[in-house]
Amino acid sequence: MKYSYLGKSGLKVSQLCLGTMNFGPETEEKDAFRIMDAALDAGINFFDTANVYGGVDKRGWTEEIIGRWFKQGGGRREKVILATKAYGEMNDPHDGPNAERGLSAYKIRRHLEASLKRLQTDHIELYQMHHIDRNVSWDELWGVFEAAVNQGTVDYIGSSNFAGWHIACAQAEAKARHFLGLVSEQHMYNLLARLPELEVLPASEKLGLGVIPWSPLAGGLLGRNALAGTGARSARSAERIEKHRSQLEQFSALCKEIGEKEDVVALAWVLSHSAVTSPIIGPRTIEQLQDSLRVPEVTLSEDTLSKLDDIFPGPGKPAPEAYAW
Repeated sequence: MKYSYLGKSGLKVSQLCLGTMNFGPETEEKDAFRIMDAALDAGINFFDTANVYGGVDKRGWTEEIIGRWFKQGGGRREKVILATKAYGEMNDPHDGPNAERGLSAYKIRRHLEASLKRLQTDHIELYQMHHIDRNVSWDELWGVFEAAVNQGTVDYIGSSNFAGWHIACAQAEAKARHFLGLVSEQHMYNLLARLPELEVLPASEKLGLGVIPWSPLAGGLLGRNALAGTGARSARSAERIEKHRSQLEQFSALCKEIGEKEDVVALAWVLSHSAVTSPIIGPRTIEQLQDSLRVPEVTLSEDTLSKLDDIFPGPGKPAPEAYAW
């Protein structure tokens, strides 16, 4: 496994991040334990979760599974760079009118305490805002995050689903407070979703954030079984396959030409961007995990990258050059 610094921080993380969203709803606890053990054995030290993972009626379920895995000991907690998130509703009756989605200092404090309890740990390496909250000032946000860092319950702060200008504002306000600010942005980025190339990726790279792409396989659409239909788990997935069938067929043909599986190529392409630190893989089985492990070793040729641009056109350039002279 290869490792990279997470943004401008001195923290080194594996170039693949283990996503845990499936743990609980789709992957049984015993299988989740096996996947986490196998990931750790393979050198993946970066695990991502969120307080809402587990489903609408079982918020926190995934964090609880990870906590019980940590509880087994064997250095599991010590070896993992743990990332979780806050923003969504947690179905806590004690939250009252503050139960709605958001990032108030009140909510962050309560949700951080609850995550630590579920995860059975006393600190979190990367605490992420799952979404922007336009009703909260950066004075309030940086105040509560600074307190968490100073108390030692959190090491670094990250964002998720932020626009480029949100990142710029956040970093400017942090600099004014002589605070490190954001070290990462978790964002949807894949061959079928290249909009981040306009502003989010350039802003992140310029301002010291490592990008952690989620859904690098476009929800399985860029996986090896998409065209066979075995990867489509819903009517909506089937519709998306039909919408992109021509592109996917060309993509599949290119992958056969270079002798690589579709998911390996799609992940390697995401990882090839200079702003990207670690794409999130979300294996539901050990086999799916093992298929992804060689991605950091795969280098796509300039010819292959050019052909991928032809199949999946992006904006071409960052903003404003993409739409202005």
